Amino acid sequence: MGINLDELKFDENGLIPAVIQDVYTKEVLMLAYMNKESIELTIKTGKVNFYSRSRKTLWLKGETSGNYLNLKRLEYDCDADALLVEVIPEGPVCHTGNKSCFYRTMYKSEDAPEGVGIIKKLSERIADRKKHPVDGSYTNYLLDKGIDKILKKVGEECAETIIAAKNNSPEEITYEVSDLVYHLLVMLAERGVDVNRIYDELARRYKK
Repeated sequence: MGINLDELKFDENGLIPAVIQDVYTKEVLMLAYMNKESIELTIKTGKVNFYSRSRKTLWLKGETSGNYLNLKRLEYDCDADALLVEVIPEGPVCHTGNKSCFYRTMYKSEDAPEGVGIIKKLSERIADRKKHPVDGSYTNYLLDKGIDKILKKVGEECAETIIAAKNNSPEEITYEVSDLVYHLLVMLAERGVDVNRIYDELARRYKK
């Protein structure tokens, strides 16, 4: 589906704010500005382009660092004065080296939920443990033991999840499903399968 640029409300400088979001985790990665030309370039190339207010010129995100933003979805809000750009980032988005520009927390309640992004975060932590082992880490224990041990645990957690469902206990089901998901993520990491492949396959099935 195309986007009608005439529907957008640009400011007096011909700019519109664009919120950049990870298409998988929905994490907000950065805020920048776009003009008509940068939007057209973004759609045409599949790489996100912005307009630099300080340099007063177009700039391709990642042109210098190699950390491109691959466009997956472009939407605009009800007032047509802001864009939501969903992307797959290639590397850190922030110039500081952080994944997101929004890495400093002013306030967070103790019960603030992580949302669906926790699956991705957990997967990334497991992958990091694989590359950088930590003494005493249960994840590294499983990875060191190898695929047979990991699959044994997956089987055990499957059985315990079934029992929890039969017992009809929400608390027990929640605990056991969490155990199962974790061990499945360890299995994916051991086999070198990116969790994004699972997201993509589920999305494909949903669209059918």
